[in-house]
Amino acid sequence: MRFLHTADWQLGMTRHFLAGDAQPRFSAARRDAVSGLGALAAEVGAEFVVVAGDVFEHNQLSPQVVGQSLEAMRAIGIPVYLLPGNHDPLDASSVYTSALFTADRPDNVVVLDRAGVHEVRPGVEIVAAPWRTKAPTTDLVAKVLDELPGSSEAPVTRILVAHGGVDVLDPDRDKPSLIRLASLDDALARGALHYVALGDKHSRTQVGGSGRVWYSGAPEVTNFDDVEADSGHVLVVDVDDNGVTVTSRHVGRWRFVTMHRQVDTSRDIADLDMNLDLMTDKDRTVVRLALTGSLTVTDRAALDACLDKYARLFAWLGLWERHSDLAVVPADGEFTDLGIGGFAAAAVEELVATARADTERAADAQAALALLLRLADRGAA
Repeated sequence: MRFLHTADWQLGMTRHFLAGDAQPRFSAARRDAVSGLGALAAEVGAEFVVVAGDVFEHNQLSPQVVGQSLEAMRAIGIPVYLLPGNHDPLDASSVYTSALFTADRPDNVVVLDRAGVHEVRPGVEIVAAPWRTKAPTTDLVAKVLDELPGSSEAPVTRILVAHGGVDVLDPDRDKPSLIRLASLDDALARGALHYVALGDKHSRTQVGGSGRVWYSGAPEVTNFDDVEADSGHVLVVDVDDNGVTVTSRHVGRWRFVTMHRQVDTSRDIADLDMNLDLMTDKDRTVVRLALTGSLTVTDRAALDACLDKYARLFAWLGLWERHSDLAVVPADGEFTDLGIGGFAAAAVEELVATARADTERAADAQAALALLLRLADRGAA
């Protein structure tokens, strides 16, 4: 028996920094990752798809988002089992019980809206642990596992579909909602379960040493690579008499990249320019720059010109302010050959002195000098 394990689609997700057409393209890529599961399922011969929580970004979605999402699921063409997670729990405002969702839900889409066993076909069952609130106070998996018979009592293949943190990966191991790996391993050992499909962690992750407990990660990126190191995957899972085989397939198309760079010289800026230029798929790449260093006003103007150029090419590019620290110190003689004199020259000298001082006005003076150089065409990249 073969199926696809995915999670954390978070359809309807927005990112505040995506402007212009970047946000619509990002949203379309998330839907494309969903509808594209149909081609993958046909290629590998998967019977069904399980989505281990957070299908939607939240429960308050526009009719357009809900309708387009359901059409993407319809395109998959095989049964798709949706588990409500912490972003889209089965509470009073649940998207899953909305009039639009219930009216337009395709026949191949099944909401795992009750805890316990759901039959896929004779001999194959899904064990579900749906969220009914954003902050459960108990381990939602523990109860459903306690009620499962062992393999000798019921010779069926069972897939647990659950959402949330696992105790061995969470620093707060006393959190009551954590899923206990020991209870999962026990259920696998006694044959009550054969595979555990988890959601919530957006990076593809194997949990424990059994090879049967996995987070699939999000199929399309949701955060920067220093937080979400291995997203963009769907897991192809085989369960047979010989055990379980898990194969990963990369389906994501977007990247959220964090770059840390020290920039002190024009050469450092040229290296940054080259690295940005070499990056492919700029229209589907978000770049967050953590820049530190000390630059002359001329070099800072060149850096600003470089960043302006690439901000027009990437889906988004900007400074990570909390992790950037760029000092601007005018160099001796930096403004002597601008061809100005009299009052204007005196004003420039005053700006230089202010820019070198450790005062609140220094940043404004540095920006004014950088603008002057750029207008004089000395800081163009």
